[in-house]
Amino acid sequence: MTTTTTATPTTAVRDLYPTRGASEIVTPRQDPVVWGPATSPELQSFERDGFLAVDQLITPDEVTVYRDELERLVRDPAVRADERSIIEPQSQDVRSVFEVHRISDVFARLVRDERVVGRAREILGSDVYVHQSRINVKPGFGASGFYWHSDFETWHAEDGLPRMRTVSVSIALTENLDTNGGLMIMPGSHRTFLGCAGETPKDNYKKSLQMQDAGTPSDEALTKFADAHGIRLFTGKAGSATWFDCNAMHGSGDNITPYPRSNVFIVFNSVENTAVEPFAAPVRRPEFIGARDFTPVG
Repeated sequence: MTTTTTATPTTAVRDLYPTRGASEIVTPRQDPVVWGPATSPELQSFERDGFLAVDQLITPDEVTVYRDELERLVRDPAVRADERSIIEPQSQDVRSVFEVHRISDVFARLVRDERVVGRAREILGSDVYVHQSRINVKPGFGASGFYWHSDFETWHAEDGLPRMRTVSVSIALTENLDTNGGLMIMPGSHRTFLGCAGETPKDNYKKSLQMQDAGTPSDEALTKFADAHGIRLFTGKAGSATWFDCNAMHGSGDNITPYPRSNVFIVFNSVENTAVEPFAAPVRRPEFIGARDFTPVG
């Protein structure tokens, strides 16, 4: 029998990472990066840089299965009409489909795959649940990018994740070129939390999932981060993957090439770091964006 945990803690939780105030504020990281023993070269690299690139996480045959499922979902009128689908403002194409592991049995199996969930447990040092999952579709000829940000800043401010005990994996379902809007990360930026300026508007997610505003660092802060850490651009064949820490400063550019860039994105959070009330937002985001079901991945 599977036990489902959905309760939200009601006791006050100290805010270790203030954000969305009158001005930007820099806070040194208060949490480990790898919560278990960093005994392997891969974990040591992740601890140092805040990311780990894997040349082939899934096989070419598996890529075909997952890409076919992505295309099926994007073409499905019922999925497009679902609130979990985010539409490109200009082209009106589907940009992302959230909670994909609940919509699709195919992607649900990927979440439970030991190559995926096992690495998340290893990094976070505990059982994990899915805080968020989605497929990202970046078709050619004008798909917009994601501006520089720390995921944890949003998940802390708007979803109520207390600590930096969350890890993401982006699995490429098409080739990531250096020209088609690939993922960029500032190595080592995960060790510093940048609290952003400005209050969170109500229902901010409706705008931010298409174009970010609240939770966006200033040009001055980003310049300092880039000067200190540099920028790494990730390329790789379909089936490659990038694991990255929740506080890594990252983003991606527009895709104006003819070549699409699509991926499946899974966020694992420790069962010992479950969400409380938002630290810097008037209301919680919907559960398909920030889960309140803390059932461990089995």
